[in-house]
Amino acid sequence: AETALNMIATGKPVGAAAALDAGLVDAIAQNGLLQDAIALAREAPDPGPLTDRPAQAPGDGAAFDAAASRIIGRARGQNAPRKAVQALRNTFSMPAADALAAERDAFLSLKADPQSAALRHIFFAERATTKTDRIKGAKLRALTRIGVIGGGTMGAGIASACLLSGYAVQLIERDAEAAEAAKARVLDTLDGSLKRALVSAETHERLIQAISASGSYADLGTADLVIEAVFEDMEVKKQVFAQTEAVARPDAILATNTSYLDVNEIAAGLKDPGRAIGLHFFSPAHIMKLLEIVVPDRVDDETLATAAAFARSLRKIPVLAGVCDGFIANRIMSAYRREAEYMIEDGAMPWEVDAAMVDFGLPMGVFQMGDLAGLDISWAMRKRQADTRDPKQRYVDVGDKLCEMGRFGRKTGRGYYVYGEGATGAPDPEVEALILAESERKGILRQPMSADDIMGCILGAMQAEGKRILDEGIARCADDIDVAMVNAFGFPRWRGGPMFMAPGTGGAR
Repeated sequence: AETALNMIATGKPVGAAAALDAGLVDAIAQNGLLQDAIALAREAPDPGPLTDRPAQAPGDGAAFDAAASRIIGRARGQNAPRKAVQALRNTFSMPAADALAAERDAFLSLKADPQSAALRHIFFAERATTKTDRIKGAKLRALTRIGVIGGGTMGAGIASACLLSGYAVQLIERDAEAAEAAKARVLDTLDGSLKRALVSAETHERLIQAISASGSYADLGTADLVIEAVFEDMEVKKQVFAQTEAVARPDAILATNTSYLDVNEIAAGLKDPGRAIGLHFFSPAHIMKLLEIVVPDRVDDETLATAAAFARSLRKIPVLAGVCDGFIANRIMSAYRREAEYMIEDGAMPWEVDAAMVDFGLPMGVFQMGDLAGLDISWAMRKRQADTRDPKQRYVDVGDKLCEMGRFGRKTGRGYYVYGEGATGAPDPEVEALILAESERKGILRQPMSADDIMGCILGAMQAEGKRILDEGIARCADDIDVAMVNAFGFPRWRGGPMFMAPGTGGAR
């Protein structure tokens, strides 16, 4: 019963062997499908209709209840899993005909549910992200060996994603010692895949043999695609591209994993800028589904089409993005984070904003996310951008003041929240006092904000920035923005995406 529950309520596919163990199939063809099917029909007794067979109640009711509670808890507001659990319970407590009738009623109810429209929207949107004339008619380059420059958290994640998808990988670091450390990070990821039974021991050994690491750019000479994943500095990335071009094959694709920098400028110094492209992975790169393909002005169609096919081969969802600061997902995230900062000056507290976002269906709130990533990272970026910041734009100092107090988030035990023994943060009176003082210093009359008020502001910021992204031609269409937000930051699939929910669309609240 637990197997049926997991399959029905989650929709996750199962392999042939698991289906046989679960009783979903009678046999697995060994000698040809038609031949074995005829033999089974002749030899096996007719079991009769499924509805005539008694339903097998769960042997351990407590285990079933625990599995059901776990599934409903993970669904967090989604209606279909909850109704699927009830439909399965009905099979143990009702005659088959009554259980089927109840299931039919549940199906019709869900079909008319706005969540159904949202789920269908995102399902088709994810499959249409690269359906463009430029990609459709272009020739694909063969890729077998991938070079990755930079073996930190992001580079190691990219290398792991490539290995797990069947590519050979050449890792490049600044010297041999750093290269071995980078390789060790990749091997740790592969070991984790083996422990979780995501790969077999045989496959694990093959993957280990498929990775090389060194401190010499010359080893990139056989790579079909080279991805740089060094830190976010324009001059460093331009230098990396120049060194790579000097040793790479003339037909090799050169990709940058930059999160914010101008890909046109990075590629400008190349002899053939047509082979340069942006491949923006999200961390952890071997897990996160979104891969933004950043399209520079001079990229050729073959490079673009090959990059899109490469993304799909990694089991990523590619979204095409134009060149701008933050591309699509990070740019929208910056907009709603900024709106959240305004709200804590205007009347809400960080934990109230985060609670509203989690209740809406997001995996975590913006201030929780900041504490997890480390507040010092965004602080350093704000300091770098201080000279170019628009003085007319509202600026919230709370994050800077927290960092000045040494409150960098979870890693220091204090950020927007205070952290005890566990990872769950608690509201901190010191932070509340700081926020109240900032509001008073700026002469802001604070007003209480409900969860609906908060989410109205968050969604409004997402949608307004999405509209600007569309107007500037950074995204092809609103659907691509929805795909990016669902797969980068966990916007709930069953809500369709921020643009799907915008006024005037089929999913508007």
